[in-house]
Amino acid sequence: MEDMWNRVGQLRKWLDEAAPADAGDVRLLRVLKIGEEYGEVAEALHGALGANPRKGVSHSWADVEKELSDVIVTAMVALTTINPDAEKVLDGRLQHLVERVAAG
Repeated sequence: MEDMWNRVGQLRKWLDEAAPADAGDVRLLRVLKIGEEYGEVAEALHGALGANPRKGVSHSWADVEKELSDVIVTAMVALTTINPDAEKVLDGRLQHLVERVAAG
C-alpha cells in the first residue's frame, strides 16, 4: 500500500510542476477532475451495456475497469493535494465505514 501512495505522490508532484496555480485553485481543480473522470466511467458503462442505440456496444468491461481506476487515482491525488497525510485520512475513513457496517 505504501508503494501505491508513493506512486500517487509522483503523479501529484508531476502535476504540481506541470501546471502551477494558486493553492486554492489547485485543490478545486483536482477535486473537479474527479467529476470528469466519473463521466468517462459513465460513458464506458453505457458503451459496455450497449445502452446508446446509435453507438451500440462501443466499450468493454475492461474499459469500465480502467476508467474506475482513473477515478480512484484521481481522488487519491486530490486527497493528497488537500491533506499531505492522505493515507492516514483514507485509512481512518475506511476503518470507520467497516466498523459501521460491522455494528449493523
